[in-house]
Amino acid sequence: MINKIYPLAPLAARLRPQHLDEFFGQAHLLGPQKTLRLALLNSQLHSMILWGPPGTGKTTLASLIANHTQAKLESLSALQAGVKEIRQLGDRVKAQLNPLLPQKTICFVDEIHRFNKSQQDSLLPFVESGLFILIGATTENPSFEINNALLSRTRVYVLKKLTIEEIILVIDRALTNKENGLGNKNLIMETSVKRQLAHIADGDARQVLNLLEIAADLAENNIINENTLKTVTQTNLRRFDKKSELFYDQISALHKSVRGTDPHAALYWLARLLDGGCDPLYIARRILRMASEDIGNADPRGFQIALDAWNVQERLGSPEGELALAQAIVYLSCTTKSNAVYTAFKKAMEDAKEYGTLEVPLHLRNAPTQLMKQLGYGKNYRYAHDEPNAYAAGENYFPEGLKDRRYYFPVSRGLELKIAEKLASLKKLEKI
Repeated sequence: MINKIYPLAPLAARLRPQHLDEFFGQAHLLGPQKTLRLALLNSQLHSMILWGPPGTGKTTLASLIANHTQAKLESLSALQAGVKEIRQLGDRVKAQLNPLLPQKTICFVDEIHRFNKSQQDSLLPFVESGLFILIGATTENPSFEINNALLSRTRVYVLKKLTIEEIILVIDRALTNKENGLGNKNLIMETSVKRQLAHIADGDARQVLNLLEIAADLAENNIINENTLKTVTQTNLRRFDKKSELFYDQISALHKSVRGTDPHAALYWLARLLDGGCDPLYIARRILRMASEDIGNADPRGFQIALDAWNVQERLGSPEGELALAQAIVYLSCTTKSNAVYTAFKKAMEDAKEYGTLEVPLHLRNAPTQLMKQLGYGKNYRYAHDEPNAYAAGENYFPEGLKDRRYYFPVSRGLELKIAEKLASLKKLEKI
């Protein structure tokens, strides 16, 4: 084990599995004939990153791997250890090597995503030389948080949050285990209440054991019922962190549901974000972005509705303002879509960056002074309102070298259908 467990330790620590058969969940990794289980059975240790939500067993799995392969386990906390501590660990492992009694060493780094580049790089020589096997645990996407050099030398195993049924198995083990669990208390807990607690825990085994331990202390007549759970769960326990990948995944799902014209899914993801504690004003800003990026001029009303929803949220707050957000989400989901402006703007930005500071044509420059007039500023400029149809056919508004650039191509939907017709009719005037 990583840490010695004392009798007064929390229930989650006391019930930490000692064998693979006691480990619930992650059947895709540890089930019969699955990759990681076969590696352990054959003692084929390799450096790895365990990536998954809180309470899915990353720390426990590292301990089980060490126990199962009879490896020595050294642990580092990314919150406390620096380059110095990493090098000291390497020196210590090297000094303890015994050629006659070789023993593998596992270095477990909890929350490895908190290591900066220098700290991660300091692990490389030890991993490359095989001095120790690295097992890193993280709740964040390794692609973004782990250096490529270190990532290329490890295998990434994705741990999934536990299902309701798996969480119930954790609860049952706690209620029946007399040595380290709550088995001696003879607690009564109906299946429906177990399911309710499992739902509240949201796939987090550690969370459910923490809640169960509190509920056991509050149980009247050894009965844990719905009222007990209400007392225990006074706060929202949903997994949510505005800086986490889960947060951005949910925002992405909301945006893509709107773009895909699915108001039902869009409402669900909006509800998920709000239920998780996301700032409604942040959602309002993202809704406005959706109106501009995916609806655009096909239905300009969408932009105004999104802006109004943001205003309502600011004025009324929650929960009243959230209904306005829902109204905007449904409207944007159902209305005509166009990304023509979004695409056009991106292309224009690319040209602006590629061609640098091109000169503004003289005829487009203002001439507020006599010198500017003498230099030709504004010369031969055609005032559009004095032209037929208020359109100066043939006039060039681009810098030299970019004449006749085209970025905006309206779609044949919604208001942009009319815009396309208008631009086409003006284009014909160019040829007259």
